[in-house]
Amino acid sequence: MGTSELQTKHVPRRVLIAGANGYMGSRLAKCLVAGGHSVTAFVRSGARRVPAGCAVVTGDALDEASFTAAASGADTLVHLVGVAHPSPSKAALFETVDLASARVAARAALAARVGHVVYVSVARPAPVMAAYISARSRAEEALAQSNIPCTFLQPWYVIGPGHYWPIALLPLYRLFELLPPTRATARRLGLLKIDTMLSCLIHAIENPPRVTRSWDVPTLRRLGRQLSTAVPGAEGAVQ
Repeated sequence: MGTSELQTKHVPRRVLIAGANGYMGSRLAKCLVAGGHSVTAFVRSGARRVPAGCAVVTGDALDEASFTAAASGADTLVHLVGVAHPSPSKAALFETVDLASARVAARAALAARVGHVVYVSVARPAPVMAAYISARSRAEEALAQSNIPCTFLQPWYVIGPGHYWPIALLPLYRLFELLPPTRATARRLGLLKIDTMLSCLIHAIENPPRVTRSWDVPTLRRLGRQLSTAVPGAEGAVQ
C-alpha cells in the first residue's frame, strides 16, 4: 500500500456506529464529528458517553427491525457491538451477542442499502480465546456473505485509557520478535495503540473499498505509520 493510496477523499460520510458509547466507539464518533462527518449513534436506551454532535437512535442490536431503521440513509455501518472485557468464561455470550448481532447487522445493512460495513474483529490464529475467535470469524463470514464491501480490522489488544496493563509485556514482545521461532506469532498478535486503531478506522470509512478487505495487526501498524506520514498531524504511529 503506497502513500498515494492513502489520500483521503474528504467526502462527508453518513456513518452509523453500532456501539457508539463504548471504549472505541465513543472515541471514533468524536473524531468523525470533528472531521465533518454525519454520525448516528445506535445505542441501547439510557446509554451514556455518546459524544456531542451525534444523532442518537436507541434500539436493540439484536433486533433486525430497529437495526434496519437505524441504518436507513447511512453510507457506512461501523459495527462495534460485543461483549465487554472478553474472557474464556464468556463463551456463550460470544455466540448470543457478538455473533448474533453481526448476523443481524448484515441483514440490516443489506435491507437499508448501506454501501460499506466496517467491523472490528480479532487477530488469528491465536493460542487462547478459541470461542471468541470462532465467533468473530463467523461474524466476518456473515457480513461478507451480504455482498456489501466490508473492511475487517483484526487487532489483538488495543492499548489506551484503562487498558494500559499490556505495556508491561512490551519487552517480551520485542524479545519474541527477535527470535525466529516466535517472530511471526509476536507480530501477528502484537499490541496496537488506540490512536492507531482510530486512524485506521477513519481511513477505512473515508476510503470505502470496492471489495471486502481484511487488515491484520502488521497491516494496521504499517497503515498507521503511513497515515501519520502522508497526512500532516495524523495520529497512529506505533512504537
